[in-house]
Amino acid sequence: MSEQKPQSFRNHSRFDPWFHGLGGVLLLVNLITLIVFLVLHVRTEPLLSTWMLSAFGIFSIALFKSRLYPLKAQDRLIRLEERLRLDALLPDSLRKRIPELSEDQLIGLRFASDEELASLVETTLDKNLDRKQIKERIQHWRPDNFRV
Repeated sequence: MSEQKPQSFRNHSRFDPWFHGLGGVLLLVNLITLIVFLVLHVRTEPLLSTWMLSAFGIFSIALFKSRLYPLKAQDRLIRLEERLRLDALLPDSLRKRIPELSEDQLIGLRFASDEELASLVETTLDKNLDRKQIKERIQHWRPDNFRV
């Protein structure tokens, strides 16, 4: 088994070949096929055309929702995990300000090492940084290899 590359801002996003690759290609092929069918047969078979269009819509929604639901659950777990981590690592002055951090900011902070966490939280609160800005400022990346 090959060693994983250390995570960083540039390579931390995930690409799932089955979902993003095959699923996206199949969805696109089906969309093109549906458009061709509709153009050729909408006048001769309107009921079938309507049914195929609605089936494609339902399938598309189901595909995207099947990806969004686990991501939302993951974000809720990250929020809880980071609040517990911050409570354990931050000094009292910053610990009182944990509720001021948004979900987006907590998700960005999960990659920060324990050593730089306090200063990054302070900067985040003072400058109201968003997730991307937080990640860009991380010097010592703490990998998260268990996310969806």
